[in-house]
Amino acid sequence: MHDPTDPVGRLLFNVLGMVAEFESDLIRARTREGMATAKVKGKLKGRKPKLSPTRERLLVDLYRAGDRTITELMELFGVDRATIYRARDRHDASTSAADLTLPRIDA
Repeated sequence: MHDPTDPVGRLLFNVLGMVAEFESDLIRARTREGMATAKVKGKLKGRKPKLSPTRERLLVDLYRAGDRTITELMELFGVDRATIYRARDRHDASTSAADLTLPRIDA
């Protein structure tokens, strides 16, 4: 055992700490490199969505209708509360983006 209070012990622990930090930096760099390669090849897709686009549209339509509570929608679709809010926000964003891109028709 080395005593971390004497100069040799402090040097040893500092060197070991630097080696550990170097290793974690290498792992981080290799991970980023691998993810960039996968992205270029089209293999980096992320997590699969909980709901299909059709079911998500239905969920948002039911939410906007106001006939069902959030808890009922959670049970009906088997999703968490946050999933409902994310779906709503996604559809609000896509609706507002679609409104911005529609051509203006002046009569």
